[in-house]
Amino acid sequence: MTLWGHRVFRQSRLGLLTLAPILIVAVLLALLSPDGNERAAWAQFIGRFHPLAVHFPIALILLVPILELAGLSSRFLYLRSSAGFVLGLATLGATVAAILGWCLGRTGGYSGPLVTQHMWGGISLAAVCWLCWILRARSSERGLGLIYGIVLSAGVGLVAWTGYRGGQLSLGEDHLTEHMPGGLRHALGLPSGAASLASAGPNTFYRARVEPIFEARCVTCHGPSKHRANLRLDSYRGAMRGGKNGPVVRAENVQGSDLFRRITLPPGHDDFMPKEGKRPLSADQVKLIELWIGAGASGTLPANAIKDAPAGSGAQSVAEVAFEEIDPAAVGKLRAGIASSVNQLQQRYPNILAYESRGSANLLLNASILGPKFGDHDLEALAPLAEHITAADFSRTAITDSSATAIAAMKQLRVLRLMHTGITDKTVQGLGTLDQLESLNIFDTPVTPAALPAIARLPKLAHFYAGQTAIRNGIAVPQSLTGKIVF
Repeated sequence: MTLWGHRVFRQSRLGLLTLAPILIVAVLLALLSPDGNERAAWAQFIGRFHPLAVHFPIALILLVPILELAGLSSRFLYLRSSAGFVLGLATLGATVAAILGWCLGRTGGYSGPLVTQHMWGGISLAAVCWLCWILRARSSERGLGLIYGIVLSAGVGLVAWTGYRGGQLSLGEDHLTEHMPGGLRHALGLPSGAASLASAGPNTFYRARVEPIFEARCVTCHGPSKHRANLRLDSYRGAMRGGKNGPVVRAENVQGSDLFRRITLPPGHDDFMPKEGKRPLSADQVKLIELWIGAGASGTLPANAIKDAPAGSGAQSVAEVAFEEIDPAAVGKLRAGIASSVNQLQQRYPNILAYESRGSANLLLNASILGPKFGDHDLEALAPLAEHITAADFSRTAITDSSATAIAAMKQLRVLRLMHTGITDKTVQGLGTLDQLESLNIFDTPVTPAALPAIARLPKLAHFYAGQTAIRNGIAVPQSLTGKIVF
């Protein structure tokens, strides 16, 4: 084989090897598209690097036409020789970003056409970068130089389109027009910023008071193009239909409505909404939703029908926060029986024990801070406070089944995390006394399906995280656990 033939063979082989991962992630997206379910924490962890990785190929692909155009001048002719290398890096970066994006979209609880469009845009960009790289290496051949220029221009346009979709996902669908000056809006023929709310009509309590809250705080993740957990809050029908776990609003049943439960949880709770570090709803916004649900969650209730509703619009981005008046004497009396033990244990185990609120005697336990330094003996020391602990996190600690009795004694537990520990079926089967438990996480533990009957008997359990255990997706589960298991 001639030297030229060897070079062509090496280039073709490298080109095919580079194209393979692009085709693989395209097949994965076609067969396993985002469905609104959360799964595989390790994949979510990897996928979270997507926003970090995605800017690298964007910068490189935009640099290439600059190098090519500058190189048309004899003074900067040397710049063109680096364009092929930059295209190779852009192809690699775009491929990695597409893979990370699929991991995040598939496992992070995302769904909706906006998510899918953004992912296809990223994969298409990786393919275009690869094609430009191949074409440029052979651009001296007749006709290929023109094709290379056309494909490179398409790649620049694809960067803009895909980046715009990504901005809509993270900042909202109107992120480019939200703060556009009124004169420019009018010149471009765009509706005013309030049009989406005004068109809903101000004559009902839902449209005038509740929908503005959803528009301002919820539809970024639960809107028409991106609806996590298959929940949409951009319309009355969507709010009442609910998501993948059923209705989130139950008329006249405030405490039984998952929407209200989530917005009133402590911000550090797994189920707290809104997620991703967003500011919690104000006290007035929470009250408006509570009153609406309590009044029947109607879509036709007149706007002024609830007389004690907080004044002002629920959509205001900044609202005054009203703090509950605390009676120190009453709180002291409430905590009198455990105050001494709490103080002693806070000194022995700094930062892992705290009161649930300023006026409560309930406690939050976060032993995961100590990791493997916290074991069965340490948990025994907390026995005097067991019935006051409402949330306990033992993730990555050294506790074993020897602590089963101590955990079962925490009868007020609502949240229990046992991730990455050595507990087995014995501990889980002993949780039958925890009739207040709402969330149980046994991710990456040796627990098997034999524990499922005991878990199914927990009356208030709403979420059971069983990823990376012997409990596999697709196995038969008790009826009461249907829709509650997250893998």
